[in-house]
Amino acid sequence: MFIGHFAPALIAATRPKAAGLGTLFVAAQLVDIGFAALLVPGVEAMRIAPGITAMNPMDLHHMPYTHSLLGAALWAVAFGLLVQLVTKRREAAIGAALVVVSHWFIDLLVHIPDLTLYGAPPKLGLGLWNHPMIAMPLEILLIGGAFLYYLRRTEAPAGNRRLWILAALLALAQAIDWFGPKEPAYSLAIPATMLFAYALLAGTAAWAGANRRRAAR
Repeated sequence: MFIGHFAPALIAATRPKAAGLGTLFVAAQLVDIGFAALLVPGVEAMRIAPGITAMNPMDLHHMPYTHSLLGAALWAVAFGLLVQLVTKRREAAIGAALVVVSHWFIDLLVHIPDLTLYGAPPKLGLGLWNHPMIAMPLEILLIGGAFLYYLRRTEAPAGNRRLWILAALLALAQAIDWFGPKEPAYSLAIPATMLFAYALLAGTAAWAGANRRRAAR
């Protein structure tokens, strides 16, 4: 799951006192941003194991601080407090925190058992990465449905051009993730690419959502 994680961000962004779309895009991938950052010093770890799943060669064997439910909840609380500090809006903080923790539950659908509740076994995951004909339509359905919901619930004086640029960038990122070349072995290029992609998407989301307001109903 990649761009499907942004579905809760798009839905949360339609709330009257929500954080900005860029902030919520950061929230949606915050645990993966943390994972990429922790890979660099070796605090968390992964390796490339071709064939470990049908869709993803990453063996995510050590992620106790980001991809445990407890870890995700702590990241959510910390981010929610930051949003509260910056925006002074409790609803924005709660919404952002919920988007952060949603990442773990969406991952639960697709990961093979490598997620945990508190950083130790049992390891959990329903394994849809081994079933591309389910996982791929599910991702499209999640992000497509959320995108249309956001489009209908918000409006911008200059129209939807920025939002369609964001949609095109999301589609390109997902196509590269699914069909692009895979790294043959782990290197620092993997977390660097992850961080670049998340920064690009969050920045574009902030730009796309900057002039949008909740539509009158």
